[in-house]
Amino acid sequence: MIEQIRTSKHPAVAIARDIAWAVAVVAGIALVLFLVSGTWPAVVAIESGSMIPNMNIGDLVFVSASDRFGAFQTWEDGQVSGYMKYNDYGDVVIYRPNGADSVNPIIHRAIMWVEANQTVMLPLQNGYTAEYTAPHAGYITMGDNNPAPDQLSVYREVGGQIEPVKKEWVVGKALFAIPFVGYLPLHILEVAIVLIVLMLVYDFLVGRRKEE
Repeated sequence: MIEQIRTSKHPAVAIARDIAWAVAVVAGIALVLFLVSGTWPAVVAIESGSMIPNMNIGDLVFVSASDRFGAFQTWEDGQVSGYMKYNDYGDVVIYRPNGADSVNPIIHRAIMWVEANQTVMLPLQNGYTAEYTAPHAGYITMGDNNPAPDQLSVYREVGGQIEPVKKEWVVGKALFAIPFVGYLPLHILEVAIVLIVLMLVYDFLVGRRKEE
């Protein structure tokens, strides 16, 4: 049965075979990435310019659990330890805003950790500061190219202001990025259509060559 499916020249079987092969390859890669990174998603694509110039639209970012490959450090921690990532102090965190699973994760730098009801002065891009009282414990985050921390912003996807990032909302931290490759998942439907068309053309050409 398996051999018949593998060698069948019927168009429908050929399409199903190619799709199954593509799914198996993608699933295998996803499993390896999960085992190495310890989190999911293990890769994310940069969709906005909030991290320019240190991360750019179309970058594919590889993610790991926050406790893998070294302790997680905020911008404040990095200033003490000297730890830098993407040309600035501290780690870049990938998190789900307000814990929402229905929106894409945000990838911004972790600035500091705050406790519940703690009042702190948050840094602004213009050199000023803004007073902020945390409703609960969590990370203060900010895009390198943004004028203010996320927690001073209203995010319509979650229906209000972004709260300090609880540890359970953290997907992971950014390990490294590959420029331009992130455009593939950003346009996954178009890429899938092109790949399927190419596979069909290949099967057609191979079939004709065998007939000749």
